[in-house]
Amino acid sequence: MAELEGPEFGKADFVLLDEVTMEQFLENLRLRFSQGRIYTYIGEVVVAVNPYRALPLYGAPVVERYRGRELYERPPHIFALADAAYKAMKRRAKDTCIVISGESGAGKTETSKYIMQYIAAITNPSQRAEVERVKNVLLKSNCVLEAFGNAKTNRNDNSSRFGKYMDINFDFKGDPTGGHIHNYLLEKSRVLQQQPGERNFHAFYQLLLGAPPALLTSLHLCRDPCAYRYTRGAPGDTACGDEVAAYRAVEEAMAIIGFSPEEMESLRRVLAAILLLGNVEFAAEGEAAAVAAADAGQLSALAELTGTAPDSLCRALLARTVAAGGGELIEKGHSPREAAYARDACAKAIYERLFRWVVERINAGIAARGYDARVHGKSTVIGVLDIYGFEIFDTNSFEQFCINYCNEKLQQLFIDLILRQEQAEYQREGIAWQNIEYFSNEPIVELVEQPHRGILALLDEACLAAGTVTDALFLTSMDTRLGRHPHYTSRKLCPTDKTMEFNRDFRIKHYAGDVTYSVEGFLDKNKDTLFQDFKRLFYNSADPVVRAMWPDGEQSITEVTKRPLTTGTLFKNSIVALVENLASKEPYYVRCIKPNDQKSPTLFNEERCRHQVSYLGLLENVRVRRAGFAYRQPYHHFLLRYKMTCEYTWPNHLMASDREATQALLEQHGFQDDVAYGHTKVFIRTPRTLFCLEQERARLIPIIVLLLQKAWRGALARRRCRALRAAYAIMAHYKRHKVRTYLRELLQRFQAVRSLPDFGKSVEWPEPPAVLERFQEASQRLFHRWRARQIVKNIPPSEMGQIRAKVAAMEALAGLRKDWGCRRVWARDYLSSPSENPGLALPFARRLQALKDKVHFGSVLFSCHVRKISRFGRSRDRAILVTDQHLYKLDPRQQYRVMRALPLSTVTGLSVTSCRSQLVVFHTPSRDDLAVCLHKTQPPGDNRVGELVGVLLEHYRATKRELQVRVSDRIQLSFGGRRRMLTVETRPDTATPDFRKSRDGFVLYWSGK
Repeated sequence: MAELEGPEFGKADFVLLDEVTMEQFLENLRLRFSQGRIYTYIGEVVVAVNPYRALPLYGAPVVERYRGRELYERPPHIFALADAAYKAMKRRAKDTCIVISGESGAGKTETSKYIMQYIAAITNPSQRAEVERVKNVLLKSNCVLEAFGNAKTNRNDNSSRFGKYMDINFDFKGDPTGGHIHNYLLEKSRVLQQQPGERNFHAFYQLLLGAPPALLTSLHLCRDPCAYRYTRGAPGDTACGDEVAAYRAVEEAMAIIGFSPEEMESLRRVLAAILLLGNVEFAAEGEAAAVAAADAGQLSALAELTGTAPDSLCRALLARTVAAGGGELIEKGHSPREAAYARDACAKAIYERLFRWVVERINAGIAARGYDARVHGKSTVIGVLDIYGFEIFDTNSFEQFCINYCNEKLQQLFIDLILRQEQAEYQREGIAWQNIEYFSNEPIVELVEQPHRGILALLDEACLAAGTVTDALFLTSMDTRLGRHPHYTSRKLCPTDKTMEFNRDFRIKHYAGDVTYSVEGFLDKNKDTLFQDFKRLFYNSADPVVRAMWPDGEQSITEVTKRPLTTGTLFKNSIVALVENLASKEPYYVRCIKPNDQKSPTLFNEERCRHQVSYLGLLENVRVRRAGFAYRQPYHHFLLRYKMTCEYTWPNHLMASDREATQALLEQHGFQDDVAYGHTKVFIRTPRTLFCLEQERARLIPIIVLLLQKAWRGALARRRCRALRAAYAIMAHYKRHKVRTYLRELLQRFQAVRSLPDFGKSVEWPEPPAVLERFQEASQRLFHRWRARQIVKNIPPSEMGQIRAKVAAMEALAGLRKDWGCRRVWARDYLSSPSENPGLALPFARRLQALKDKVHFGSVLFSCHVRKISRFGRSRDRAILVTDQHLYKLDPRQQYRVMRALPLSTVTGLSVTSCRSQLVVFHTPSRDDLAVCLHKTQPPGDNRVGELVGVLLEHYRATKRELQVRVSDRIQLSFGGRRRMLTVETRPDTATPDFRKSRDGFVLYWSGK
């Protein structure tokens, strides 16, 4: 570390001090504090000094600077410790924990937030949505818990008034998958009163000073905290920062965590109810209490906010129900003093249960979802402990007693793990070691928690004793039974000490200093009495959130239950469980130092810091660290991780023992002077040696992985090749079987088709195997041609022309026109037929003969009566005659006189409609088209458009010319060089087709028949 920071910043690690003395330790601490270097190492322990100012040490560039680095590669930082805990958890799949300790105001809460921020920043590189959600909930949970669990004290503007231990669960890739928060001993007495200069919990002031006016009105609140008894004692600067911004931040955090709008509204109502409850006063009516007349309105507002009936709420405040023998219930009224006690007990209980519900709701939001170790791999944990620091106030009560007991237990854990166990392990492993003396606080812990003789046991005994037992009697009991303990004293035991009061104070010599406790309230706070009436009242609330906070209210008052454990015993049990949990993990420590009591960023109070360094045991920690080893591991575990870095140990060593193999590995790397060999473990003195081994391992792992991948891929490929060969052999045999079966079936079905009337049209083809699908398609084409040939052979030559014309019409019109007359006989020359053209067939025959004599055409292709439209829009009855040379327009009324003759070679295209109308347009290159509608057919409605199209197409094909046939309901044509649009409109009342002018051309009105 020294090469990364100049000498002007002091020593980055206290282990590097020239002499391990208190003076040099404090001088180095003062120098680094003055230079803005608030972090210093003692090996892997981080000593953090509260700077009381914002420093640019926690941004994204700093996170990247420490990501994946070893402790000594960068200057001391909390990020380096967090990264070390994360790497240890990920590399060794071992649970780790970070224990943050120090007195109130030393910066523990901020340190825990920076640790969470760093872990969130370095995880989830693949940006998985669920992992991002968990990270956001973990980060935002701090904001919500601080609002409901922190308060301003004389030592700290954001003091944690509860203990918090958070487990963060990680998957095998090192991404957070969930978490769980444990809370310890909320200081609920702060709801009722605070010491001078202190405040209630932040949540009350954020609501009063940060909520919108309309919301406060709906909650029956006003903006002034001094209007409420529970927040009246706050200092003048009640805002303590921007409460509006804090209120919005908490609302946003709760939304991200997953609180519903209804749940957030319920939380606000509960906070408002506590404030209003504190203002309820009681007056005496005879011997009983009654709600003061001025507070009747507040009682209604309270009932509205808690979702309870006003009468039930008033009854619970003024009386309690007692179960007598035989199931009889007796209602006992309160005196004004008892009613006030019940009111305050109720307010404390509501807030405690509110806080507990918030923690449970956050835990539900961060719980690991759908994690299965068999599928997702082993889950590991990093625990972060942020618990209240050691406290010495002007008046120290039951809460400070419990808090300081908790700190004694954590200090005992630190001593046990860092000092005692480490030295014991060196002796057990046979490592040369000079024993280091240190202060053990085990007698102090036993003074508090020893069964039957400790303070907590005596307190429970006093609470359970029959008759009237007071706090003074409890103090007398302690004086009698603990008077000889070296760490306990009182005014009765030491009458000359006037700093303590008779029958009130006792003193414990803690590891952090002497603390005088006032015994007043110890019994009440330990019993934590709350009448069952309140539990039943709130369990029956109309608000589901309030009801969920009081599940024990479901119990009947006549039901006999086991006596609940006292507050002190519950707290002791939870702390013992916490210490056992921490001891099962690999611990990392942050020791927070408070440089002064004035919250000054420049003042370094040497005596204040000396006291903290002394009781935290930091000098002893330095001595053990200087004489000890940074890393130790059983030989087989060490070889399992690093054996690939040595040719003598990879892949497996052939030496007599794992110790010899470990020695050969370290000697090959030249580290023999930095290690010691125990009976079962190897001890490495400096982290640098371990880092070099990790670097060499990281270099070799990709090569080994590549080798393993190559071998495994080869094995997989060979296995797959064998499987494929077997599969292909089976498939080949199966295919041949399917082909033979198919061909036999095909032969059987089509063997006698020549003798069938339809030549096999009704025969169903068998389903072919996939390999013969194209064969079947080709076979079907051949079969269809053969069948067509068989059918065609039986058609007389005289009808072949009609068949060819129908085929041509089908190719042009099939699928485009609904009806084209394929099912009837095509006569072609309809005007020569007496049945089709009675009375005019003879004149038409004479005209036909005259034309034949004149132009010598070969045959008549088509003739029919039509309705035509001229370019002037006039519609007339005409007839058309199509020969193999010309297209004639004839006038039936004048003996079929030729009105227009078009050489057939000039007709380049036909246009017809898709409906049943008989409209036909002949297109010519001269842009003078002929538009007609076939009519006067026999039978009526006989569709001849397909016949005309087919005859012309077949003729054009025979003469090797091309005729374009278009099917459209909007036909474009040219008259005299002008383009017009011709459409068809169906009119059922039209007897005969007729043409009319339209906006853009002409329209044919047609009956639709």
